[in-house]
Amino acid sequence: MEFMKIKNFIHGEWVEETGVEMVPLYNPSTGEQIGEVPLSSEKTSLDAVDSAYDAYHAWRKLSIGKRVTYLFDIRQAMIDNLEELAVSIAVDQAKHISEARGEIQRVIQIFEAACSIPTLMQGETLDGIAANINGRVIKQPLGVFGGVAPFNFPALVFGWFLPYAIGAGNTFIYKPSTQSPLFMQKMGDIFNKVGLPKGVINIVHGNRSVPGTWYENPKMTGVCLVGSTPTAKKMAEACGRGGKRSMLLGGAKNYLVAMEDLNWDVFIENFLHSCYGSAGQRCLAGSIVAAVPQIYDELVERVLEASKQVTIGDAMDPDIYMGPVISAKAKASIENYIQIGVEQGSKLLLDGRNPELPERIKNGYFIGPTVFADVTPCRTIAKEEIFGPVVSIMKINDLDDVLGLIRSQEFGNGACIFTQNQYYTEKFIAEADAGMVGVNVGICAPHPYLPFGGIKDSHLGTDKVQGKDGIDFFTQNKVATVRVTPPEGVGEAGKSCGNDKSVRSCVAS
Repeated sequence: MEFMKIKNFIHGEWVEETGVEMVPLYNPSTGEQIGEVPLSSEKTSLDAVDSAYDAYHAWRKLSIGKRVTYLFDIRQAMIDNLEELAVSIAVDQAKHISEARGEIQRVIQIFEAACSIPTLMQGETLDGIAANINGRVIKQPLGVFGGVAPFNFPALVFGWFLPYAIGAGNTFIYKPSTQSPLFMQKMGDIFNKVGLPKGVINIVHGNRSVPGTWYENPKMTGVCLVGSTPTAKKMAEACGRGGKRSMLLGGAKNYLVAMEDLNWDVFIENFLHSCYGSAGQRCLAGSIVAAVPQIYDELVERVLEASKQVTIGDAMDPDIYMGPVISAKAKASIENYIQIGVEQGSKLLLDGRNPELPERIKNGYFIGPTVFADVTPCRTIAKEEIFGPVVSIMKINDLDDVLGLIRSQEFGNGACIFTQNQYYTEKFIAEADAGMVGVNVGICAPHPYLPFGGIKDSHLGTDKVQGKDGIDFFTQNKVATVRVTPPEGVGEAGKSCGNDKSVRSCVAS
């Protein structure tokens, strides 16, 4: 493909950054450099802040119906360009093309849900607080927000942040990952095509210096992130010092719990999607398969057999199941975790290192499905987020045992159980110490109408993404106390309802 110089999108214009360091952009399926991405200057970052701040005052005054019309138009443009958008993800992020199409479809659904903002932003009214006094709660936009995206979901994270932020009347600065910027290059053209006012959305590429210009900036209101827990904690501290709102989604270590009465067909299908979809590079990927003793041996056998059938290759190849991981560095990190698992005594049943590949993609960043058995909770591979297609199978005593393991870990993103027993189901939903739980599903991602996010070290900040939580984060409540009095000489104008002059209060009466 043509070598690409990634550009920033400032005030509705594509701007090529000069005089700054450029980092290479690769196609992970081939290892080929396909472009370069700027580490934008502080001036560029501040220009984006100024653009968003200047645009905010007019954008927030635009009728909510008109703002939603822009959301509808962006949605339709995404539908019209779905394949092109999906290919952009399959090339630089190397998510399999079928999954890339699914990611775009989910973002379209999020835009559809966000188009209900006129209902979600409705406030509250309380009549009769006191004599002739009513109260109102009004939801209003806040200002300029910044968002930092990870490499693994360039479209989905855009969908989590942007529709709710701008639909509510805010403006936004978006920093894509330098490893997967192509999707937002396509979206900038869509923003111009639908006539989105200049400055409502700005795109700035770079490293942590970009959000570094936000924390103390009086023109900024809040910061959003999907990334690692250490990064989320650093950003939470910086947002606290700068008095900024924060919505920060961090790491995960997710359990798939297999009970003795599970449906095997349902389990295996969902296991494959959960553990090997996106090459295991997602915050809701299954990482630990925990099975009760009655089915442990059979589960090991079935998981191993299913994992051996997973095909790997170029993310654009429709005949394969799993593409590569994002980079040579990520590949080396995953291989290191596999070696640690071996050295600590876990039983390596399937080794995904050094898979056989066609000549055309031999330089790609591939890790095949990897399966460990007899993993214990104290092992490194059972505690740390690997972010790759590595599965740890663990034997548990019973449901209470695994609930204790889930409770004891630092993360609390997702957990799923496979059972047909209503008691197991309800107990798991109530007691699994995770922000999102699933029953007979491998990926417990809520649909766009519901909030998405974990607990504990998987989530920092005030609110979660999507749904009403998204509205709450991107708006503030203003309370109005209104006394209504009739004109002079009509009715009881000016007469107090209280006769006790010995009490004086700041509370309206």
